[in-house]
Amino acid sequence: MENVRIAPVVGPEIESGYIRIEGDTIAEVGRGRPAEDGDAERIDGTGCLATPGLVNTHHHLYQWASQGLAQDATLFEWLVALYQVWAAMDAEVVHGAATAGLGWLALSGCTTSSDHHYVFPKGRGDLFGAEIEAARAVGIRFHPARGSMDRGQSQGGLPPDVVVERLDDILTATQEAIDTYHDPSFSSRLRIAVAPCSPFSVSAELMTEAASLARAANVRLHTHLAETLDEDAHCLEQFGMRPVDYMEKLGWLGPDVWFAHTVHLSDGDIDKFARTGTGSAHCPSSNGRLGAGIARVSEMLARGATVGLGVDGNASSELTTMAGEMRQALLFQRARYGPTALTARQALEMATLGGARNLGRQDELGSLEAGKLADIALWRVDGAFDSAVTDPVCRLVFGPRQPPLARLLVGGQTVVEDDELRTVPQDVAGRAGADAHRRLLRLASEQGFSAAKEVHA
Repeated sequence: MENVRIAPVVGPEIESGYIRIEGDTIAEVGRGRPAEDGDAERIDGTGCLATPGLVNTHHHLYQWASQGLAQDATLFEWLVALYQVWAAMDAEVVHGAATAGLGWLALSGCTTSSDHHYVFPKGRGDLFGAEIEAARAVGIRFHPARGSMDRGQSQGGLPPDVVVERLDDILTATQEAIDTYHDPSFSSRLRIAVAPCSPFSVSAELMTEAASLARAANVRLHTHLAETLDEDAHCLEQFGMRPVDYMEKLGWLGPDVWFAHTVHLSDGDIDKFARTGTGSAHCPSSNGRLGAGIARVSEMLARGATVGLGVDGNASSELTTMAGEMRQALLFQRARYGPTALTARQALEMATLGGARNLGRQDELGSLEAGKLADIALWRVDGAFDSAVTDPVCRLVFGPRQPPLARLLVGGQTVVEDDELRTVPQDVAGRAGADAHRRLLRLASEQGFSAAKEVHA
């Protein structure tokens, strides 16, 4: 890759330079022109900006099939309505939704994505395997988190009992997922995390047992936390303490943990995150859509806490892109704290190296440096209108539309070229998502729930 503007995230930017790739790894990043190599494929980056591939650290891919529902609900109202729809999903729904969702992410510059799948209705096929199969086809790195819920309404939790599992079954299935799929190697495209859903849907015993299981297997821990004030009230009523204090009591703070959302943190909470190395996935579009609030991201970064970005499930952030979340993060912080609260380059770092840190892959991903994996997004910033913005990083982050994606490389292999998927055919991926939506609503209706009628309000 040559004649390209490079934003490596770590170190100075290069106005015109090259990136040399050997196998799946970056061998050299330099200024000027590379040495001649007649056998090498040469990618002309003239008019383009190269950044690390974006890293999505919170998602619910199955929710692609339930977009556009409960449009004006709070988080708890939204969950109560949609649990009844999600209870009808099967492996075919999950595969189609994951194919569309991961393809959409790739088209927005994402080379690595986590996914938090926590709804496992009985007798609906291999839901976890279905999304892994979709990720392999799309071709991006995948960090699925085996989620779970064991605390239904009869136990004081939020979800209906029909979508929760027994503790022993959860632990067995989670261990099997790790044993079957987890690849800890340097260039891994598939790693598993352990992810009980949330304090209001999971027992204390599951949280502690899940942490023990994950640490014995040397995999990471993930859950939702401090997303809304309703959650604060629930934790105070049920546990006598706020969410972060509850997580600390259960042994859920540390460098192997990252939480989704963390909107409502106290000063003390932020200090605990920074001191323990606990990470956060900031999901500004979802937080705005559900009226949850604005996370204290600028303060978290200033105090040394790790923050990455996440698009969250598409049912709460319809068609949100990773590139778009950089802009949303920047604007939300400036709306709350003023125009110096977050810069374009800080937003880019959150979307790349911050995400890699959340996933424990900062030595492999998140910056353009020799020795790191060749996961690269090449953005075209020389269009007729784009060229009026002379700072290409500003164009990438500030602009309401992402620049065209000239190339997306995962381990040096092309996944997107000229804004078109080159792995799964783009029209096939799009149809798979639409088919999954129709199938889910039909299955929900067959189970006695008229989703389209009852959840649109």
